[in-house]
Amino acid sequence: MTCCGPTRRRMLGALAATAAALPVLSLTGTGPALARGSVVATDLEVVTVTDTTVILTWTTRTFDGVPVAADTEVSLAPADSTAPPGLVHSDPEPTPYHYAEIRGLEPGRAYRFEARSGGVRAAPAANLVTARPGTPETLGVVSTLVPPPGRYLRTLALSNDVHIGETVAGLIKQNLPPGIGQETGLPPYPEVMLDALLDDLRRPDRGVHHLLVAGDLTAEARPEQVATVRSRLDGWGAAGRDWFAVRGNHDRPHIGDDYRACTSNTDAAHHDCWGDRFAARGVLAEHKVGGLRLLGLDTTELDIAGGSIEPEQLDRLRTLLAADPDRPTVVYGHHPVTSESGATNMSGMDFILDRADAAAVQSLYRTAPGVFLHHAGHSHRNRRTRPDLPIPVDFLEVGAVKEYPGGYAALRLYEGGYMLNFYKTRTENAKRWSTRSRGEYLGLEPEYTLGTTADRNYVVTRDLSGLTAA
Repeated sequence: MTCCGPTRRRMLGALAATAAALPVLSLTGTGPALARGSVVATDLEVVTVTDTTVILTWTTRTFDGVPVAADTEVSLAPADSTAPPGLVHSDPEPTPYHYAEIRGLEPGRAYRFEARSGGVRAAPAANLVTARPGTPETLGVVSTLVPPPGRYLRTLALSNDVHIGETVAGLIKQNLPPGIGQETGLPPYPEVMLDALLDDLRRPDRGVHHLLVAGDLTAEARPEQVATVRSRLDGWGAAGRDWFAVRGNHDRPHIGDDYRACTSNTDAAHHDCWGDRFAARGVLAEHKVGGLRLLGLDTTELDIAGGSIEPEQLDRLRTLLAADPDRPTVVYGHHPVTSESGATNMSGMDFILDRADAAAVQSLYRTAPGVFLHHAGHSHRNRRTRPDLPIPVDFLEVGAVKEYPGGYAALRLYEGGYMLNFYKTRTENAKRWSTRSRGEYLGLEPEYTLGTTADRNYVVTRDLSGLTAA
């Protein structure tokens, strides 16, 4: 639908500007090199960097784009060592979609690495986000993080933009640029990606205790879409204890015969199927886990992509923060807040939270020092932006679940702060769809949605010593 994505003029203009810069990359030698006939190992991305792990992904294919299965190898050595990199990851199982997680690294140390498949060294694609000079992908060097001080407490997964029911990804308006659909015979990609998310969060190596979903759980909030996503979340855990969700603009009340069985909105024309299964529109959700306060905002409006907060909900936020201003707090809502987000997203200021409401929210944060992170979705990208006021709040947008880069952010809490890391999901069908959907927007999807290494992996020092461990 056209209400909920970047405008055609703005997006195509941005794509044209980005595409114009790409030929420069071919002069630097960072693009994929042909090897062994027509096979390339390309799309190398240093996706996740924690204190002790690094995750690399890449693909193998023919030069004209046909996937080619090959093995997966990574060699690594400390950057301050003169020894050649030694093999630290080897998976002989052939696949075109390579995912290598290297564990057991030292915090705060730089490492040289090489990724190979079929004897071909992987290189970044000709995208500015990974192929410009100085990135880990072009340097072949990555530095692990230093965790916050103090005891580890618990992990939250931050996610958004599932879009259950969607069938074509990457459309802007009037079928331009060409969208991408799922391959024939495979399950619908939003369901593949949601299942992969929940699968990832069940695995002990991620250690996730709670899941936040910041809106756009459905494509059009039809009853069957809402029922599907609710069933899958309930299969993973209990609402209000294990997982927490707020609505996005796609989940708003709709008009039409498909919705008439659902509760009517105040104007009687709109019917709220999402609200019947989750929560009524305009209600702020408050939960506490281990002393951590989670505040979920409904930032949606009727029939438009932009966001706002109704006065009653803003008053409730003011009351809660004033009553306990120092409690460590994460706020989550669908629409980004800051002016920097409005200036850098593809649809501009009208796409994010209303300026007056954004100013009000940030003013409340100035008087509530316990608020340390505001999680948003909507833009489908990994991006940290600066607040409009001098407040120590981390404003974070997280890449979409439903498509490339296809994942979530793990928020690991310590007594002395937190570490944030973005993870791609890793079932075979998820890796296959993420690779396919990275071709959205004429192949420039990574430029907008992947984010820099620093947008996806960072540490913030903060006093969270009042929280309890999971």
